[in-house]
Amino acid sequence: MPILHWLNREEALTTAQAVPYRLLDAVPEYDYRFATLPSPAGRGAGGEGMLIQGDNLEALKALLPYYAGQVKCIYIDPPYNTRSAFEHYDDNLEHSTWLSMMVPRLELLRELLAEDGSIWVQLDDNEIHYCKVLLDEVFARRNFVANVIWQKSYAVRSNAEFISTSTEHILAGLYPN
Repeated sequence: MPILHWLNREEALTTAQAVPYRLLDAVPEYDYRFATLPSPAGRGAGGEGMLIQGDNLEALKALLPYYAGQVKCIYIDPPYNTRSAFEHYDDNLEHSTWLSMMVPRLELLRELLAEDGSIWVQLDDNEIHYCKVLLDEVFARRNFVANVIWQKSYAVRSNAEFISTSTEHILAGLYPN
């Protein structure tokens, strides 16, 4: 199986384990249902869903004690790394930094997935192929199901003279199949 090598790879592979567990603080004024709904499976922060504000790596680690092995479906829309600037995150990471950011998050997501769970990852051509190799490494290649390609725009042509860039990818995998 191919394995990607990049600057700081070894550090990235241990990042998920090194992240400390944090407590999630419920903020009732942000959820009108908070006081009326039971917490999921009798545990957790309350309500049928949660909106978690903060670093997503720390948030994933905080969810593990409550939901490890229980999540049926995960959909992520990571930074496409298109060299754009957004208000809430940097989409202009050096490639090895992008890989080092993705690996620990994928490892924690794997721990959250139920045995009959699935993961769906949406990206464009900038990082999709590298992400596929990371997913194969973290989730095992045999669990890959499909590369769903969807048309994001209906223009006859994009800026390219003969090649269209009007599609994006969604990698789908079952875990652990």
